[in-house]
Amino acid sequence: MPTPTIVVLEGDQTGQELLVESLRVLDKSVIDIELAFEHFDLSLENRRATNNQVVRDSAEAMKRHKLGLKAATITPEQKGDVGSPNAILRKAIDGKVIVRTGRKLPRVRPVAGIHAPISVVRMAVGDAYGAKEWREGEGTSEVAYRTEAIDRSVCRYVAEYAFQHAKKMHAKVFGGPKYTVSPVYEGMLKEEMDAAAARHPDVPYEPQLIDATYALLLSNPGDVPLVIPSLNRDGDCLSDLVMQLFGSIAGAESVLLSFDDSLKPNVVMAEAPHGTAPRLFGKNVANPLAMILAAGALLSYVNDARAANASRAVYESALEAVHEGIATADLGGSATTTEFTDAVIDGVRRKLDVWSTL
Repeated sequence: MPTPTIVVLEGDQTGQELLVESLRVLDKSVIDIELAFEHFDLSLENRRATNNQVVRDSAEAMKRHKLGLKAATITPEQKGDVGSPNAILRKAIDGKVIVRTGRKLPRVRPVAGIHAPISVVRMAVGDAYGAKEWREGEGTSEVAYRTEAIDRSVCRYVAEYAFQHAKKMHAKVFGGPKYTVSPVYEGMLKEEMDAAAARHPDVPYEPQLIDATYALLLSNPGDVPLVIPSLNRDGDCLSDLVMQLFGSIAGAESVLLSFDDSLKPNVVMAEAPHGTAPRLFGKNVANPLAMILAAGALLSYVNDARAANASRAVYESALEAVHEGIATADLGGSATTTEFTDAVIDGVRRKLDVWSTL
């Protein structure tokens, strides 16, 4: 079996520092899996120097190797600059779905007592983003218009993956679009959710309108893991809400997926959902947890029989470190960035060693 290759998309400032920490966790001496790494420098400086060619090259590499781990990058605000690498990557690898999972962190008080994980499975393309917009008229008679579009294929990817993900999490598929008000447009996603539910009768399914979804999340007893399929715009908003429900964005990872014709993930790119945190750059105090969880998520897609155990060991060791009080300042601790990663590495090695004897 060929050695799995992870395409490493290097970034800016603290984003790059935290990527380095996550790569320490993926070392063979830690997870006992031989991985190859192909690096691309996606720093703002190099994107400008190559006119984004490095971004396109990294996307081609991900299409070959199927796995990518990305650091946070700077998106310049100036018009005519290199723009967002994420938008280029998403289009180049044909990314259709973004999955973000919020979870309770030890020693961090969540909102309303929520403690079971919540994953938002959203469209990565279409809907309100990239819609054609224009205005007509003048003064108070001026009218703004927007033409949005969604594809049935993307609705199918979102719905199907939501049920696959829920099965893996032992979760309930919950929520949905405002299909009663928009039966033609938003109803398309609801139709695909219902069809996926029929294909996966063993997965609990509770469809809700999007406004009810927001309200019920705030009153949710939090004892059952949830997976929420959503349109692009709804999912963007939901992801931000879910992160805050758990009291910190530090315990979440983000995964971009493309799919093959059989509705199975094809290319997978994992990253942390936070930015480059320039004020923390070079101080060895930033929290690497989300980036380490992104590495753990990526491991679950590696074609190696041992990868599932390694992925679980990374998740458990990272959260156990926080539980034991080994945490950076944002989570109430005093550990440095490297000290936290050291604790995770120790935990992964210990778990895999013990599990190998069982």
